[in-house]
Amino acid sequence: MKGENLFENFKTISEKEWKQKIQYDLKGKDYNEEVVWNSPEGIKVKPFYHADDLEHVKVKTSQISSWSIGKSIYAGNAIMANEKALKSIQKGAEAIRFLIPDTTIDIAVILNNIDLDIVKVYLNMQFLSKEYIDKILVKVSRSKNVHLQIDPIGNLARSGNWYDTMSADIDLVGGLISKDIENLFCVDVSLYENAGADMVQELAYAMSHANEYLNIIDEKDSLYKLKNIDFKVAVGGNYFFEIAKLKALRNLWEILANAYEVSIPCHITTEPSKRNKTIYDYNVNMLRTTTECMSAVLGGADTVFNLNYNAVYKKDNEFADRIALNQLILLKEESYFDKVENPSAGSYYIETITSQLAEKALILFKSIEKDGGFLKQLKNHTIQNRIADGARKQQEKFNEKKIVLVGTNAFQNEEDKMNQELELYPFVKKNPRKTLITPIIEKRLAEELEQNRLSHE
Repeated sequence: MKGENLFENFKTISEKEWKQKIQYDLKGKDYNEEVVWNSPEGIKVKPFYHADDLEHVKVKTSQISSWSIGKSIYAGNAIMANEKALKSIQKGAEAIRFLIPDTTIDIAVILNNIDLDIVKVYLNMQFLSKEYIDKILVKVSRSKNVHLQIDPIGNLARSGNWYDTMSADIDLVGGLISKDIENLFCVDVSLYENAGADMVQELAYAMSHANEYLNIIDEKDSLYKLKNIDFKVAVGGNYFFEIAKLKALRNLWEILANAYEVSIPCHITTEPSKRNKTIYDYNVNMLRTTTECMSAVLGGADTVFNLNYNAVYKKDNEFADRIALNQLILLKEESYFDKVENPSAGSYYIETITSQLAEKALILFKSIEKDGGFLKQLKNHTIQNRIADGARKQQEKFNEKKIVLVGTNAFQNEEDKMNQELELYPFVKKNPRKTLITPIIEKRLAEELEQNRLSHE
């Protein structure tokens, strides 16, 4: 052999030569029509990517050394939630997210015997109360592993109303920044994915949503006190694009923080999207959540939460909880998904898509800010209408079987009966009430088809 290195024995092939070879093999068929496809975000995905594609792409190095296995727990009963948390930690969970419904839930009971020096705790409060937050701060005493995940703007987008009033909520946000809290705010991006937004919209809305908090804090000259911001992201089934989405999110946040001349790290938690989950052939949901959690890890999530395979229609149960937790344990302990730092770095395909998603999201973000910002576009329903338009296009593709969910709109098992299995109402719930704005509604792709099947059982 001539060279000392194996690759020295092969000549370098340019991008142009690869494309010429593909065109030759296509035997006269149009290259763009046959092997290039358009993503919902307007990105033309090529059949191959080359080192030349990275000439104008800045590849970021990841600072994430590992990721944590998360477990979500509903804390309607403080004692039971604490017991479940301790059992989950014993079985391999490294982070717990408590969904706290109201101020009657005793935070001291919830956190009893949980080692906050080791275990990350996320407090997803369904309310905004200064008194309750003060109780938390007394209990946790500056723990870096406790994330309060306060997001009144996210509540406005989801419910159509502020927790109290706009001025009261914003004043509370401004007041909290003066306290010495390590992890205070959260931007709930999962709502946009679960409602049908495309990835460019998700990223742009995440940045614009976060920018509202930065504006509030900056007006009080307190940005230097903001130590971290959380992003809660739902991960869908487009494997490589979802990896790129998370990488693009970090890149965009760095750009936004730099615009304020501050360096604030972001902390990303993920969970599988509900958008593509089904009640029929429900075991396929396990395959979907596995690849979605893989995307989350490879995209650089800090904590990965899983979704029970039957979460759409069934109450929490020990078997489904164990399967969901074990999926993450298998990825980490047996598939070695924590052994390589930033494994997708340098991938021609992923890095190119990351750059394209970020560029398109930045353009949309700037247009939102030019028009008055995220809150203004929520109030005039621009955000809701854009998401609804994207969701409608997705639904049309699903109905035409251009988007396939196995067991639901393709390869149906006609003997699969679900009427007697439903413990939870798995469809959009109607709750007529007075709201300030039209809320953004989460909806699964399969809902209408499933309702039709159920009616004929």
